[in-house]
Amino acid sequence: MDFEQYSPLQIQQQDLTIPFIKKHLQQFSDWQLEQFKEKKNINKIVSLRARYVDELLSRLWNLVGLDESYDLSLLAVGGYGRGELHPKSDIDLLILSDHGFSKQSEEKIGQLITLLWDLKLDVGNSVRTLKDCLEQGKADITVATSMIESRLIKGNESTFEKLQELISKDDFWPSDEFFTVKKEEQFGRHKNCRGDGYNLEPDIKNGCGGLRDIQTIAWVSKRHFDAHSLLELTTYGYITQGEYHEVSDCQSQLWTIRFALHTVTNRPDNRLLFDFQSEVAKLLGYTGQRNEAVEQMMKMFYQTIRRVKELNEMLLQYFDEAILGNVTTTEFHDIDDNFRIRGNKIELTTSGYFQDNPEAILQLFVHIADDSRIKGIYSSTLRELREARRCLTHWLQNIPECRAVFMQIIRHPRGMGIPFTLMYEYGVLAAYIPQWSRIVGQMQFDLFHAYTVDAHTHKLAKFIYNYPKSKAEHPLAHEIYKKLEKPELLFLATIFHDIAKGQQGDHSTLGAVDALAFCELHGLTRHEGKVVAWLVEQHLTMSVTAQRRDISDPNVIITFAKTVRDEKHLNLLYCLTVADICATNEETWNSWKGTLLRDLYYKTLTMLRRGLENPPDIRDRIRDRQLKALGILAELGISEEKVKPLWKRFRLNYFFRYTSAQICWHTQNLLHHQDHTKPLVLISTNNARGGSEIFVYHKDMPLLFSSVVTEIDNKKLSVHDAKILSSRDNYSLSTFTVLEEDGEHIDDDKIQRLREAITDTLLKPDVVNSNIIRLERVKRPFKFEPKITFLPTRRKRTQIEVVAFDAPGILANIGTVFVDHGLMLDTAKISTIGERAEDLFIVSTADGDSLTKEQEESLKASLMYELSPST
Repeated sequence: MDFEQYSPLQIQQQDLTIPFIKKHLQQFSDWQLEQFKEKKNINKIVSLRARYVDELLSRLWNLVGLDESYDLSLLAVGGYGRGELHPKSDIDLLILSDHGFSKQSEEKIGQLITLLWDLKLDVGNSVRTLKDCLEQGKADITVATSMIESRLIKGNESTFEKLQELISKDDFWPSDEFFTVKKEEQFGRHKNCRGDGYNLEPDIKNGCGGLRDIQTIAWVSKRHFDAHSLLELTTYGYITQGEYHEVSDCQSQLWTIRFALHTVTNRPDNRLLFDFQSEVAKLLGYTGQRNEAVEQMMKMFYQTIRRVKELNEMLLQYFDEAILGNVTTTEFHDIDDNFRIRGNKIELTTSGYFQDNPEAILQLFVHIADDSRIKGIYSSTLRELREARRCLTHWLQNIPECRAVFMQIIRHPRGMGIPFTLMYEYGVLAAYIPQWSRIVGQMQFDLFHAYTVDAHTHKLAKFIYNYPKSKAEHPLAHEIYKKLEKPELLFLATIFHDIAKGQQGDHSTLGAVDALAFCELHGLTRHEGKVVAWLVEQHLTMSVTAQRRDISDPNVIITFAKTVRDEKHLNLLYCLTVADICATNEETWNSWKGTLLRDLYYKTLTMLRRGLENPPDIRDRIRDRQLKALGILAELGISEEKVKPLWKRFRLNYFFRYTSAQICWHTQNLLHHQDHTKPLVLISTNNARGGSEIFVYHKDMPLLFSSVVTEIDNKKLSVHDAKILSSRDNYSLSTFTVLEEDGEHIDDDKIQRLREAITDTLLKPDVVNSNIIRLERVKRPFKFEPKITFLPTRRKRTQIEVVAFDAPGILANIGTVFVDHGLMLDTAKISTIGERAEDLFIVSTADGDSLTKEQEESLKASLMYELSPST
């Protein structure tokens, strides 16, 4: 890199003006960007920017006459003190004096700061005496840290050396205290960034595994050893040469992304927001169809922060235990000739044992499972584990002894607890299963999956492992799990359910093939292997059926029952499905989905026990519900004579679609409803079915669905289900199941306002006002073309599956399209998955028939036009 032509030292004295310096700085920045695009060394690029600012500050220091203030020193502190500057990084300065500042010096300092502001440089400056530095550094760890990284740019060298002498003394910040506070600071930083680091919009600097974690390693060790670089730490035995190169490599990867992010946003951003991911990926040279470039970049990022996280944890633990000697106990308990318990951690006692005996890597986790006292792995053992992992020449699963130990872990009552988590975190799973190594850091460019594929799978396994403790949250899964004969089959299916993500083809089908081969390799019976493979292949089926199909339809239940075949498969699939939904996104699970899955489970269980050859008689079911409803109403003092005339107005599908309790609720209120020219709007506060029900009785009209969902949308509620039924005398008997946006039930104070709003809009449907809801920022990069699918026709009804971008007002727009085509809406199953609306609508023509092929094509064209993202 030819820096000299851009060096501020080359600027002529008469050219040291704000316009010229601005132009010079821009030319340097443009040159650096070209160097970056040519993939020149990022470390050199970042350090050259710091050098440029050093030389510019030196010229400006002299320009304002501060070179005549002989006792003053200009210091770079913080990241700039480390000699690192990204395009929009803060330039942190400390102007230091031994004793104090004269009025003349203060005026010149003011001129310097004003110059820097006029140049639009992001400067953070402080003006202190040595005494101030000592006092403020002792009081504030952040100030202390910035001074530990201070570097002289210009001025009195003796004053700078005095500062170094003061802050190097043990009483300034004792090494152990500094370490403790920095660890607490890191914990708080991670907590603020959601802890795990696998955020969809990660913080490159402050998140778990980010640049700050690398700096924390350096800070605590430099403070203790008085070292000036990570490389120097290798001479103290704190960090090995290999670890140093790995830290440096990770830092370079993160620096590359940060440099690109600053360039794209033109501001000091550290969060890799959706808005910028595509442009950053392009600047970094990633290519591919659709979102492949972003996925490749994010995979690299997640793999990098995983390495940083592992190094940070190991080195800080090693510093605490081996360097500072902070071991909680000196008691040791031998496990065997090679392992012992040290405090609450396991320690390898035979150096190099992992490399000579790879099966011992797996045996380590069996010991952890065997003894509940063990909560982690001792730092020196972690180092041994990392070294052995890097020396492997083939996959651990190819070693017969390893396979036996792996299955011992999977079958162990505590094996999927701490041992599985540690195997995942320390890369043992990736060293054991070839397919797992491919999904490490694999993300999907959507808002549904909040975690990488490997992180999601780990969370899923933890959900299943915790079923015995989650009776309150998941009572059915709790009961089923207790009765499973071989839970290891469920855990193996968990490991493989998404393992083919990112491959060409259907990941469920491909994963099932991998799972079957894995089971055969590990000595499971053919039947056991087929059960695991089936679970992998069908792991989405129950969720799709419950959320996107009409499970009140016996044919839907029969089709699903034929898929699961027996109660054993149903039980395993239910446990896997619940955990899969819960582990996908913190906001995904709600009581409504829980209710749907339980309903599907029990209906399928009843069907399986009755026998698929004996489907339920619908008329018998209707008569049973009517009798139960009449009994309840009689207890409320409502006679059958009052009820029968009302019920004669209802079609049979009403009694089939609603439960006895719902029929009683409707009937009781309808009998008291006198003015049938006005709508009756009921909102249930009974949360037993997982959502708040809005029942609407009104004279049938084309815009009923779109009008009601518009008002629901205006109240920032989400529709999850809709039944649009008509009476024999053309009155609507419709129910909308809704939840708050966060998945909770409707707030009490909203109920009355919502009832009034729906009533008003039904009386004046032509003047419905839709509040203009601005599209959420996080959804903007995810727009995609809608997909319209016509499913097999049933009972003179046409089923339409609509997958579209979940823009505000989408349901009202779809309802309007149905009206324009003269269609009657029978049922709507609404499912929002991240940025995607995946809805099922069952419609018929005005004559009560299914759509013809020509009508389907016309409807599809209208829906595509209405739902396609605007340019």
